[in-house]
Amino acid sequence: MNTGPSIFARALGADFERLHPMLQLRFGVDPGAGYACVGRGVFSELRRGAWWTVPFLNLGAFRNILFPEHGNNVPFTIENYPYVDGLGRTTVTFTRTLEARAGRPRRFDATMILGSRGTVVDYLGTHQHLATDLDLSVRSDGSLHLRSTDLRFYEGPVRFTVPRFLTGTADLYEAYDDERQVFTIQLQVRNPVFGFLFGYRGEFTCEFPPLPPGGTPARLRPAREESRD
Repeated sequence: MNTGPSIFARALGADFERLHPMLQLRFGVDPGAGYACVGRGVFSELRRGAWWTVPFLNLGAFRNILFPEHGNNVPFTIENYPYVDGLGRTTVTFTRTLEARAGRPRRFDATMILGSRGTVVDYLGTHQHLATDLDLSVRSDGSLHLRSTDLRFYEGPVRFTVPRFLTGTADLYEAYDDERQVFTIQLQVRNPVFGFLFGYRGEFTCEFPPLPPGGTPARLRPAREESRD
């Protein structure tokens, strides 16, 4: 079991100290730190690609990875809870919930660990069938850039890298606006053949509650855990 510096602090090394202090707090969640990060805000813009991307997005919605809805001024929450999973790995939830259409909430589910290669591994969806290493970098203004790399599929004895033309590369930017005291976020997912697939931009504020006595809520944990990273 690894506790202490967060998985992001360990992956970034000395560069973690270059992050804006509020981003250090946000990405410093760890079981040893004793707190979670819960953000609430609004996506000013929630976009999808052309009509032919809808089947791909609907497939992602089946396991809380992507979805076809789009709109403006969409309220959302993001819940980051650290815990030690059943395989002894320090894990952080990245669960985003939003309601682009009334009465139909959607979720992005992701759980992140520090993988064997020293990178943050992002397991996508409810069952950890898909995983990608994240390329992390701190920008000159103290903001954080996360870029996904090759997408891997795991199920039973099966393991393969998903061909690029069937996946998208995600670029996520998070920053902190000192003047307005809000976090800002922007995501874009692009496919090398079909172009833009999905994206959003918005802002949110965060609370940093102590970890609940019972641990991370079960509703945020994946339905299965994948040992391979």
